[in-house]
Amino acid sequence: MRIALRLPAITGFLCLVATISFAQTIKGVVKNLENGEGISAASIILKGSTQGAVANEQGEFQITVSSLPVTLTISSVNFETQDISVTGSSFLIVSLKPMLGQEIVVSASRFSERLLESPVTVERVSAAAIKNTPAASYYDIIGKLKGVDIVNASLTFTSPTTRGFAGSGNTRFNQQVDGIDNQAPALNFAVGSVVGLSELDVESMELLPGASSALYGSGGMNGTLLINSKNPFNYTGLSFQAKSGVMNVGNDYRGTSPYYNFAARWAQKVSDKFAYKITSEYIHARDWLARDYRNYGRVGTNGVIKDGTRETDPNYDGINVYGDETTINLRSLVLNAIGAQVPFWQSYINQMPENIPVSRTGYTEDELADPNTVNFKVGAALHYKITPKVEASLMGQFGTGNTIYTGSDRYSLKDLRIGQYKLEFKSDDWFLRAYTTQENAGESHNLTATARQFNELWKPSAQWFQQYGFAYLNAKMAGMGDMEAHNNARVVADVGRPQAGSAEFNKLWDEVRLKPIYQNGGLFLDKSDLYVAEGQYNLSPLINNAVELLAGGNWRQFVLNSENTLFHEVNGPIKINEVGAYVQVGREIIRNRLKLTASGRYDKNEYFKGKFTPRVTAVIKAAEDHNIRLSYQTAYRFPSTQQQWIDLTVGSGTLIGGNKVIWEAYDLINNPGLSAPEFIANPANRIPVTYKEVKPESVVSYELGYKALIAKKLFVDAYVYTGEYENFIGRRDVVQFNDPANPTSYRGISVVVNSDVKVKTFGWAIGLDWRLPANFSVNGSVSSDEIRDVPNNFRSSFNAPKYRTVLGLSNSGFGPKNLMGFNINWRWQDKVDFEGDFASGTLNPIHTVDFALLYRLPSIKSQLKLGANNLFNQYYTNAIGNPSIGGLYYVAYTFNLL
Repeated sequence: MRIALRLPAITGFLCLVATISFAQTIKGVVKNLENGEGISAASIILKGSTQGAVANEQGEFQITVSSLPVTLTISSVNFETQDISVTGSSFLIVSLKPMLGQEIVVSASRFSERLLESPVTVERVSAAAIKNTPAASYYDIIGKLKGVDIVNASLTFTSPTTRGFAGSGNTRFNQQVDGIDNQAPALNFAVGSVVGLSELDVESMELLPGASSALYGSGGMNGTLLINSKNPFNYTGLSFQAKSGVMNVGNDYRGTSPYYNFAARWAQKVSDKFAYKITSEYIHARDWLARDYRNYGRVGTNGVIKDGTRETDPNYDGINVYGDETTINLRSLVLNAIGAQVPFWQSYINQMPENIPVSRTGYTEDELADPNTVNFKVGAALHYKITPKVEASLMGQFGTGNTIYTGSDRYSLKDLRIGQYKLEFKSDDWFLRAYTTQENAGESHNLTATARQFNELWKPSAQWFQQYGFAYLNAKMAGMGDMEAHNNARVVADVGRPQAGSAEFNKLWDEVRLKPIYQNGGLFLDKSDLYVAEGQYNLSPLINNAVELLAGGNWRQFVLNSENTLFHEVNGPIKINEVGAYVQVGREIIRNRLKLTASGRYDKNEYFKGKFTPRVTAVIKAAEDHNIRLSYQTAYRFPSTQQQWIDLTVGSGTLIGGNKVIWEAYDLINNPGLSAPEFIANPANRIPVTYKEVKPESVVSYELGYKALIAKKLFVDAYVYTGEYENFIGRRDVVQFNDPANPTSYRGISVVVNSDVKVKTFGWAIGLDWRLPANFSVNGSVSSDEIRDVPNNFRSSFNAPKYRTVLGLSNSGFGPKNLMGFNINWRWQDKVDFEGDFASGTLNPIHTVDFALLYRLPSIKSQLKLGANNLFNQYYTNAIGNPSIGGLYYVAYTFNLL
């Protein structure tokens, strides 16, 4: 018996010894064929498996294989990929030929293919580009790509988009991090800057402009951004980064302040089967300040910028001033009542205008919002190779912090907490994953709602306006001019107003901001979740690769839980289920000349009819390194969770979703609202807005593109596109009368509607990347986007400049031993007539210059960077009501950045 037990143990031990004995370690170096320099971060993959390694700063690598011979695939960005057969254990010297357009991308068709041959427009940002960028945040690199617009709601809240429709929460643009949908389930903004990857853990980013729903589902109307992290099997060891700098330089509203960003990554390959990584990042700074104090004339939940200040307009409503949205007609609601109480004043009052609008005194964002942006995120992942070709991974990411966000109002996201967790099984031919996003708004609050209720707490409006009315009448009858009388009345009514920052102010402010919105406070109680399961299979090997064939599908569930502070939750949390499936087939019709690909996707949301989105692409090889691409693409989006279920009072109106249940709750079906712009302009224009079921939005887009590599040194990429939107989703402002007999008894409501006409877009772009001698590179682009046929009184929020340009100059190595480098780029965009739920108006043209000077220390695997974002400190705003962004100047030290 004892012998029987020992035999398996001995056998296992011998097998282990044999495995160790026959394991082979392959060592080598990857060099640039032209100058003989080592290629940092070159990828070495064991062909036919997921096993690999990454070259160090000198291009050196080592990889352990179970036996020889093997084939290694050696690749690096902008170098020609090579397959090397290894039969012995001699030291390998691999020389790669520099070549533009050779990057491998997967976003265009979910198959690996060269960027030069992609069937649709694709932009790729490599780890090397991130390493050398002047941008303090890798998210901001995207704004330097052609055709891309960026909106910054705060320092850590960057929202990219393509082909129009820019905003702080862009539901027409998908973002995925390692396959995880990066959009917060309830707040409807991408959370990548809060809970996503740190710069040290980003391997690459791929941007797919335009319609992409056929492969990536709802929301891919205007593009999809894929962010990929570094696998701990390939990228091992300790990396850390420290950035320190200054911002708010020359800002009279907020003095010069420090900027700190610290990140670390630890990855360990424990064996050929098991590896893990741990990442973290901490950011601390005094945020940019939103300080647009222009006067805003509200019409329902919309409005226009108008003349006037607090000293010249008694009804002043500053864009970034909060609490002054509370306004009344002083004549009808106060002065007439005074006249009834004091009859001998009545004749004087009767001579006054019928409408005397007066607003309460507000507070600026600098007085209300915590200026300290703090962001801490941590992540971990376990990777296990079940077989050489099948890898399992379990990962989790958690982020928390304070920041500011612009939606229908400005929101102070305080102690926001978001977690994302994923289990995935993956091979070369298939993947299966399940993940969840857990959202907790913490102490996040609406600045407008909080400020208005704060005013009510220290002095109720009924008392404040009555005091104002008496003081105004006394001043007028004492002979004061009208505006002087108004200003005097405000001083009287504001007696007892807490000074911002005082102990009394802080006590009352905390009392209101920590009280839920439905209890006359400003707090969100959002704890919404998203659950997703999805998979994909490459069926090509099963049919001997006669065609490229893949299929996939997904299920997702939103669980909206805001305790009625954001959504219409009369029966508890709201669940929304979606299912989808897609298939794609591609084949080379004429060898080395023509390849066609067709795909189609079907999705069903339980509250809407199903949507089918096809896509057909063609790549024509006109000549060697000259490719023409043609595409017919469609995309759709179900209304966002907020567009379906929001029920929120903001500014001077209420936002509601398109679900019929909410319309019934507001009696808008039996008592329809009137179109606000026409009614406000002329009360005789009473155009009812009746209920219509909101439908999913869809777009059909045609694109013609051209990619070319000229003389192996100049890469050209150009495209022109058109788009036609059907059932375009937007908002419309209505006024609803509570008492038809009282013309002043109405409320403003913003409702979600579809456009009755098709909205059209058009655009084009051309980009160049030119490699020059002595490691110099020049890149640049010009692009344009336009929208047409937008119905009157319909907010499209297109928000794209007609023209934008980018120009960059860089050098990857000069000076002693080519250890120095630099990168400078300039971006300009035309003026924009910006439309947003918070505010609308014209943005001035923007000019920015970014610069970085780099010095490499290969002996200690380190890099020093001196960077400047907005080098000349020209303050600008890229959305109405968003902060003014100035220069950010920093020094960064990075260890072991591969």
